[in-house]
Amino acid sequence: MAAELVGPFPPGADPDEYDRLRRRALWRMPSGLYVLGSAAGARRNLMTLNWAVQVSIVPKLLAVAVRNDALTRELVAESRVFSLSFLKRDDRALVRAFTKPVPEGADPGLLGGVPVKQGRTGAPVLAQAPAWLECEVRQQIATGDHTLFVGEVVDVRAPDEESPLLRMEDTRLNYGG
Repeated sequence: MAAELVGPFPPGADPDEYDRLRRRALWRMPSGLYVLGSAAGARRNLMTLNWAVQVSIVPKLLAVAVRNDALTRELVAESRVFSLSFLKRDDRALVRAFTKPVPEGADPGLLGGVPVKQGRTGAPVLAQAPAWLECEVRQQIATGDHTLFVGEVVDVRAPDEESPLLRMEDTRLNYGG
């Protein structure tokens, strides 16, 4: 099923060609790849995410965009907290592990078979992450097919500040556009 083209389109532009160009340009925007942690009650999830950006210095605010039909969106909206685990460039295989909701196991130290820690906010963080942030949601904004969560950084850890971080362009993935 082909995606519906969404305008606006410049006068005289071929909508198909313009849409392809627009997607290619948006895919070229540099962005990191992260794992977003969420928890509400007894439910937890980790999700691959690339739409994250700092949006304020004072206070330290981070915005993340989460698909409206994602389990993570439901958990963050309910708990009002999230974590953002950074990935080492060598850990690119983890990206695919969290593109769908991950199964809970009996071991609280694992999520989707991957070692996790419980952060201060209760959101899971990757045990092997070179750095992570934990946020409390200050704003929730509907933005088309995603929800933008703006969270204040309430805890941060960086056990490995030297490792190169994974970026979208280090993979064959693209998302958005």
